[in-house]
Amino acid sequence: MRNDGRMGRSAIYVEIEIRSSIDRVWELTQEPAQHPRWDLRFSSIVPTTELPSGGYGFRYERRFPLHTIVGTGTSLGERSRPDGTRTSALRFTTTDRLSPLGEGRGYWRYVPNSDGVTFITGYDYEPGWGRILDAIILRRLIGWMTAWSFDRLRIWAETGVEPEAWPLWSALLFWKHDRPRAARSRRVPRRGRAMDDSPATLDTLEAP
Repeated sequence: MRNDGRMGRSAIYVEIEIRSSIDRVWELTQEPAQHPRWDLRFSSIVPTTELPSGGYGFRYERRFPLHTIVGTGTSLGERSRPDGTRTSALRFTTTDRLSPLGEGRGYWRYVPNSDGVTFITGYDYEPGWGRILDAIILRRLIGWMTAWSFDRLRIWAETGVEPEAWPLWSALLFWKHDRPRAARSRRVPRRGRAMDDSPATLDTLEAP
């Protein structure tokens, strides 16, 4: 997907190095019961249907003290690629008017290296609260949440310390050097734009 103006002005990009096997990172990111444990963007992910493409449809929730955002999505993973990498394509949507994210699409890319795995995401979405507020505050906040979550995943994969040991408020523990930090993630693509490296499966994935 290209950033063609139908979605946000600047798609979100996050990249992190994880010193762990690609199988371990795949397990923690692709298993619906494990994914919400480290990713701040979700409280639960429940598969609902199998897709003709080989992927699956799902229902997701993001719980807040006074409201729970509910949406649906589709996902398709490529576990074996000729170049040794793996990918996962995602589409999501919600009818909840309180959701800051409307319809969106994105991908994960898993690139093995000599030390472990480079784990990458790029995604874009229709702003749910208007483009001005999204550009000024929300897109930056959501990008930070993604980067912080990626480092919480890294700690889990590398050390075995489960993500529940690092609730969101632990971001304020500045004196703890082993806490998750968004700054450990790369936030700008090495070349091109965030969605330029999306897999071909993203263009053929069924809509939720």
